[in-house]
Amino acid sequence: MATSMLSPPNLLSLAAPSPSSSSPTLYFKPATRLSQPFSLFVGTPKRNRRPFAVAAEEAAVTTSVDPKSEAARRLYVGNIPRTVTNDELKNIVEEHGAVEKAEVMYDKYSGRSRRFAFVTMKTVEDANAVVEKLNGTEIGGREVKVNITEKPLSTVDTSFLQAEESNFVDSPHKVYVGNLAKTVTSDTLKTFFSEKGKVLSAKVSRVPGTSKSSGYGFVSFSSDEDVEAAILSFNNASLEGQKIRVNKA
Repeated sequence: MATSMLSPPNLLSLAAPSPSSSSPTLYFKPATRLSQPFSLFVGTPKRNRRPFAVAAEEAAVTTSVDPKSEAARRLYVGNIPRTVTNDELKNIVEEHGAVEKAEVMYDKYSGRSRRFAFVTMKTVEDANAVVEKLNGTEIGGREVKVNITEKPLSTVDTSFLQAEESNFVDSPHKVYVGNLAKTVTSDTLKTFFSEKGKVLSAKVSRVPGTSKSSGYGFVSFSSDEDVEAAILSFNNASLEGQKIRVNKA
């Protein structure tokens, strides 16, 4: 009687991945000869594999702040009331973590609070806790913004900011200009106010260590008459889409 032999299974059918599947697929690789054992391969279908370079690029999209640096413990606290002092801010923040120092930023010309501050916490954990607890809450009726500074201020290129500061011509005849659009530059401010008086100089105040506008600036004139004319003409006037506030500095 003739001996019947079983045919090997169709192993290739096991290797076909599902068209909608992106997960690793388990399939058998057929041996070249029936006498060899089957080998097992675990992998992802070629059509779903990402190039190594792409994966490496995605893994290194951004570099976080060095947790050992002061920047990782340093908080920016924005939109605080003008009346808040260093000690008051420190007491508020200390409810959520240990504070190393708190410093409200003041304008060196007007002496007024710039409505933001920097607070350095003693640990990264404390800094993260303060961001979680205080960001978006109210201090003195104002909703404050709290976040960890992105990088140490010393690493920011401030050469053009220093030049802008040194080029400003101070004068006892000066106005404070508030509620400036972020797009307004010092040159824009000078040109705008030159329509109603002899402008000596103008500058937009910047967030320390950055090129970001603080939302206000100063314009100096040659006389009190020019100051009065500027206030009368430009207070509540529109500059680049925002109504500005103008008063004596």
